[in-house]
Amino acid sequence: MSDILLREEKDGILTLTLNRPESMNCLSVALLDDLNAAINEANFDPDLRVIIITGATGEKKAAFCTGADLVERRTMSPDDVKKFIHTISATFSDVQNVKVPVIAAINGFAFGGGLELALASDIRVASSNAVMGLTETSLAIIPGAGGTQRLPRIVGMAKAKELIYMAKRITADEALACGLVSQVVAPDTLMETCMKIAKKIAENGPIGVQQAKFAINRGMECSLDIGLGIEARAYAITIPTEDRVEGLEAFREKRKPDYKGR
Repeated sequence: MSDILLREEKDGILTLTLNRPESMNCLSVALLDDLNAAINEANFDPDLRVIIITGATGEKKAAFCTGADLVERRTMSPDDVKKFIHTISATFSDVQNVKVPVIAAINGFAFGGGLELALASDIRVASSNAVMGLTETSLAIIPGAGGTQRLPRIVGMAKAKELIYMAKRITADEALACGLVSQVVAPDTLMETCMKIAKKIAENGPIGVQQAKFAINRGMECSLDIGLGIEARAYAITIPTEDRVEGLEAFREKRKPDYKGR
């Protein structure tokens, strides 16, 4: 991988930093390829517990990600654009479905594909100076990397239609009020807050966390009866694990469990 996607892994927590601050971390083909590779590799890391995604800060205003690189896109043929849109959509689906929880640390502007990347994450935390929106209709297109599907599931259909139809940009506090983000914190405490959340997740049984994510994601796509069946199947996977036994023994012995992910 190149230096346009920085990665740091410590104590089971992988931090991925989109590192194109000169272009407000917009998604070039190369950056998207690196992100795709990092997410797919994460599925095969037995020690990984949580992923944090954020954007690098440069001389311009802070940005999480401002979507597709429109300068690069102007050089693409229509077929190249179709391929790029397919790749970005597939990559964000991989972010949603990667085995471990993903935290989006929204440290500034998050527009278009940038917000769609955050929507594909499990937990969204924003700095107080963040501004976000699905602004594609102002360019005579629509959100094409999951925005029309994930946003309504998070904030409700009526609010999603308002935001998308108007290409509306909202503040971090407005995002908190409609449930788009779960917390708003001072810019200088954003990564600390996300790391605390990640560490708390990492303390728990990794197989249990992974199966909970699977059950929630899949269950929300179907009826309650089918969702309960998915939950039961996910629960069954945790029963024969060593970690489940360790959790019970640690509770009985009044000590911190030592989970191994098996």
